[in-house]
Amino acid sequence: MTARIRFVLITCAALAVALLTARLGVWQLSRAAEKNALQAAIEERARLPVLGALPNDAQPAAVLAHRRVQLQGRWSPAHTVYLDNRQMNGRPGFFVVTPLLLPDGRAVLVQRGWLPRDNNERTRIDDAPPPVGEVRIEGRIAPPPARLFEFDGADAGRIRQNIDLDVFARESGLRLAPLSVVQTTGPADDKLSRDWPAPATGVAKHHGYAFQWFGFSALVVILYVWFQLIQPRRQRHR
Repeated sequence: MTARIRFVLITCAALAVALLTARLGVWQLSRAAEKNALQAAIEERARLPVLGALPNDAQPAAVLAHRRVQLQGRWSPAHTVYLDNRQMNGRPGFFVVTPLLLPDGRAVLVQRGWLPRDNNERTRIDDAPPPVGEVRIEGRIAPPPARLFEFDGADAGRIRQNIDLDVFARESGLRLAPLSVVQTTGPADDKLSRDWPAPATGVAKHHGYAFQWFGFSALVVILYVWFQLIQPRRQRHR
């Protein structure tokens, strides 16, 4: 292979890698722009008037997510579930999830709060039963609790890793709304923490990836210029 052919091949390869990584950087910036728009939509929904009831089941849950809501109903404590391996402020514990029975016959899963894990016995829970009778709660509409990795058999029982709405509806016999509510206020003596993290869209992550891709693209260009243009010229001058 002659020096000229090698130079052409190296030039094409360097150009292809530089353009590809730069394009990936642009793509990450576009993803960040999408996440910025999503964050703006979340903040806009949070400023909307408080809903006094859940809309009908036909309205997509994604349209309602992050809306503030006030609901009236009765708790169904027999169907309370404790979701394991859930953290709050860096501490392991349980999300306490209880269905709220609505006046129209439906039910909605309410993430009532968080309880810390017992350091000596993982399955021992300092129970926090919900109030008896008619209650009014405040919260925000949210998707069902995020799914974590689980082993076989970890999706059933009082303590479980995840909760699937369809499966839980069949298990409980309740007509569940296709969403959940994150309770933001409650009785001071119910022992539940509600220091929920603000919804995060991960914009900073995409900016970080874009910086890496643009940096790699620039590095390829710098190395090409140094080894293919500057170094050979310096050697010829010597």
